[in-house]
Amino acid sequence: MKVLLIFNREPYDNTDVTWNGLRLAEQLHKDAQEVRVFLMNDAVDMARNSCVPPEGYDQDLSQMLRELIAQGIPVKVCGTCMARCGIYKNEPYFEGAEKSTMQQLSQWVVDSDRVLSF
Repeated sequence: MKVLLIFNREPYDNTDVTWNGLRLAEQLHKDAQEVRVFLMNDAVDMARNSCVPPEGYDQDLSQMLRELIAQGIPVKVCGTCMARCGIYKNEPYFEGAEKSTMQQLSQWVVDSDRVLSF
């Protein structure tokens, strides 16, 4: 099964929504599902080296994303959002997080069996 996870929220928003979504992506991959991740809106910060956990937060979400990439999970990041969204506007995405487009997201949505949004 092809599963697309779309992240929209800023990584550290005083909830565990993003953390749980990343955990789900990893578990789906372990369960032999084809997983793809697309970051847009303020979630794009998660793919930037400058994004670090706030003091007292026990999870590094950017590191979790890097680990998903290392496992072969494709991660695409909205190119338009690079300049418009997040705290770290115009900072580049780290290696393995591919700058992408709404057209690519549309293709992934159509090609997926399940689409989940966080």
